[in-house]
Amino acid sequence: MASIWVGHRGTVRDYPDFSPSVDAEAIQKAIRGIGTDEKMLISILTERSNAQRQLIVKEYQAAYGKELKDDLKGDLSGHFEHLMVALVTPPAVFDAKQLKKSMKGAGTNEDALIEILTTRTSRQMKDISQAYYTVYKKSLGDDISSETSGDFRKALLTLADGRRDESLKVDEHLAKQDAQILYKAGENRWGTDEDKFTEILCLRSFPQLKLTFDEYRNISQKDIVDSIKGELSGHFEDLLLAIEMGFHHVAQAGRELLSSSNPSTSASQSVGITVNCVRNTPAFLAERLHRALKGIGTDEFTLNRIMVSRSEIDLLDIRTEFKKHYGYSLYSAIKSDTSGDYEITLLKICGGDD
Repeated sequence: MASIWVGHRGTVRDYPDFSPSVDAEAIQKAIRGIGTDEKMLISILTERSNAQRQLIVKEYQAAYGKELKDDLKGDLSGHFEHLMVALVTPPAVFDAKQLKKSMKGAGTNEDALIEILTTRTSRQMKDISQAYYTVYKKSLGDDISSETSGDFRKALLTLADGRRDESLKVDEHLAKQDAQILYKAGENRWGTDEDKFTEILCLRSFPQLKLTFDEYRNISQKDIVDSIKGELSGHFEDLLLAIEMGFHHVAQAGRELLSSSNPSTSASQSVGITVNCVRNTPAFLAERLHRALKGIGTDEFTLNRIMVSRSEIDLLDIRTEFKKHYGYSLYSAIKSDTSGDYEITLLKICGGDD
């Protein structure tokens, strides 16, 4: 069965002729020798898929009686250490730990919460919640509840529940109905009914939302983005914009597809064509990477998370979006903003210049 953590547009693939015992031994030698052989560690861990790395972790534990992540932590340091440990962590556990870090200590990193909870599928969210409970013996929902508040909290909890519809079928009647509800909840009343926004934007499938936003434009003569910006505020506004982000990047492509399709195409077939331009998660994540890399200092927390978590899903598309929007490649941005073994590892994950 295909893993829910692997897509078709990643930069990291399964390594052919893979042998966990050979890799475990090579890693042990690289760590145990006089001075660490970082090149060996980098070449093994960046050229194996996460599923293969988990087999190396098992083999390492069986052969040497130690956790690979603990040996990496003991031998490496700084951002390079964090990145290498991330590579040997199962995806759901990695996301769970990122969520915990976002809520730990003084202040909450709302941007990280928004990024993870709006870009993971329902099935991934279920895995993450389970991993969170296994690692911390607390439910993700409880921690979100105690660290956030108001409409933002409600929306995060709805997303954390992993109940978003994932089917590709769309219902035109429901789209019209939801568009009316959103219009009445925002533009067409004094005060805003935030619950309606949460319910529709956090539970409907992305193809369904695409249709709903088109209907909304017909009713209100306004883009949903403008309404969200005008009616809502704070982290709740940021979260809903993150969900919407990307629809407008691909809407034009969808319109072109429709206009070039046969005029005799039936309405249901036309809707099927629109479904192809769903949500542009890579554009949203390219923007996050751009923010992490620009200005003074680098946001390694965000940089590591996106590079590692999307390396087997859609990092090729993120690279394309990055180049398209900023005029230079993600590879060159990483190169000019990082250094040493940390830079080498990130560039290997990036997989090439554009």
